[in-house]
Amino acid sequence: MFGYRFQQMEDEEAVEISGWHYEPPYDFYDATSDPDDLKELLDPKLRKDAYFSAFDKDGVLLGFFQFEREGTTVDVGLGMRPDLTGQGLGIGYLLAGLEFARRRFSPESFTLSVATFNERAIAVYERAGFRRNTVYKHNTNGGEYLFLSMAREA
Repeated sequence: MFGYRFQQMEDEEAVEISGWHYEPPYDFYDATSDPDDLKELLDPKLRKDAYFSAFDKDGVLLGFFQFEREGTTVDVGLGMRPDLTGQGLGIGYLLAGLEFARRRFSPESFTLSVATFNERAIAVYERAGFRRNTVYKHNTNGGEYLFLSMAREA
């Protein structure tokens, strides 16, 4: 099992993450699938203070989190290195990221959105205490896709 360390994302980590490629259908989450997302990831001014890299105890990049404060809520985005996905690591990774965000932002609640086809991620989010909210259409990656919004108390 991993111990996690989080820090503000640096340019070299953003470049590494931008090159990650997932197996279909998860290639939907490749940074290169959406030019606007890629631009935000690679531009330090657009990343602002919202993007954090996740490392193991040896300093190896494992993934990232994006935290956007909206009042007393923190909206969460995340990604894990492709070779680590599907191995049962998601729940520990997510809970570590939420604990980091809880300490840093002191929110009352967390929200996130996930493509409805991503049943694997939805199961992890539910195990972490997120509840299903609404399904909505979102234009991204050159098309319109269904997304599920989820929320939980901090």
